[in-house]
Amino acid sequence: MASRPQLRFIAACLFLDALGVGLIIPVLPRLIGELTLDPQSQTLWYGSIMLAYGLMFFISAPVLGALSDHFGRRPLLLGGMFGLGVTFVVPALSASLPLILASRIVGGLTSANMTVAQAYVADLSSPEDRANAFGKVAAAFSFGLILGPAVGGILGQSDPRIPFFAASCIALLNMAYGFFILPESLPRHNRRRPNWSRCNPFAGIATLTRRSTLRPLLTVLACASLGSGMLNCTWALYTEFRYGFTPLHIGLSVFLLGACLSFVQGFVLPRAAARFEHDVALRAVVIVTGLSLCGIALAAQGWISVVLCCLYALSGAVAPLISSAISAQTPGHLQGETMGSINAVISLFTALAPLLATPLLSVAQEQPYAVSAGLPYFAAALLFGLCLIPLRSPVSKQNS
Repeated sequence: MASRPQLRFIAACLFLDALGVGLIIPVLPRLIGELTLDPQSQTLWYGSIMLAYGLMFFISAPVLGALSDHFGRRPLLLGGMFGLGVTFVVPALSASLPLILASRIVGGLTSANMTVAQAYVADLSSPEDRANAFGKVAAAFSFGLILGPAVGGILGQSDPRIPFFAASCIALLNMAYGFFILPESLPRHNRRRPNWSRCNPFAGIATLTRRSTLRPLLTVLACASLGSGMLNCTWALYTEFRYGFTPLHIGLSVFLLGACLSFVQGFVLPRAAARFEHDVALRAVVIVTGLSLCGIALAAQGWISVVLCCLYALSGAVAPLISSAISAQTPGHLQGETMGSINAVISLFTALAPLLATPLLSVAQEQPYAVSAGLPYFAAALLFGLCLIPLRSPVSKQNS
């Protein structure tokens, strides 16, 4: 069983981290819109910034995980918080889109805190308790995303730069909190030097895929991450183009989605993991998620899309279920590297989502009332449907 005080510490750090990130979600498209000449340029820059951030996260996740296996979890967590605090200030002070893009690149390199946090939790928990522990810290992260967008939407109504200042302050306060409160979880005798050849994110993914019993789960994780990434990277602009949402409306809708994600990961997931086999739970999740995405694509009114996001929130159970199954097969001294590789899979396909989803936004911009305006979410639903193919047989039983 994980140490409850230490688990609370890491959950609080992730909550504050997510709160800072969530503050900028509803206002980043509006800030970019103020610095561009037309909606096409706004969409292009927004997609480029989202893509760059995701790719940098992909590159850094396995590196930070491996470094935490050598130096410990605590210094990597604190360094990531400091990096976020600094990079949040740039969009608040700059009117240069290239400089804002550069700040998000650096932010992506330093923001893989979830990777190190998962390794921290794995240090403290037994294999049978790991799904529950992963779900709880994921719920804390989601809860930060509940409050962040709502507050960001309120603060950004008058000036989209204000939430960036607030996010910077929260990240730096988070670092101070962690410096005084967060203990180290990895004993020195369990540490090891990084194998730099395996810190290549593609090498980490290749290491996982060589294990044949994990390939079906990794395929599901890749498709689900790409599908979820398509909603995440388009929601703010999509709802603005199709429904006329303001930063406040966007913030409140993401608030509701975050609340549902927190409920799924903190309440539904532990009970489902205890009652059902992994493959049964995953199959149910991807079916409901795919149907909810089809509904969002067809919804002609914004409130219907927001309500359907409550069903879509079941997708938040995919990563914790798969992470716990893989973690249970991993030695303690490799937890950081393995969690980094898992997050590399998630971040790679999440990062690739803007390449696929951003061009599809043009229909919502030009023909917001057409059925084809929902193309990004029809495509995401198809990806969740593809998840059913590797789940035809009870593959996850081999990993649980």
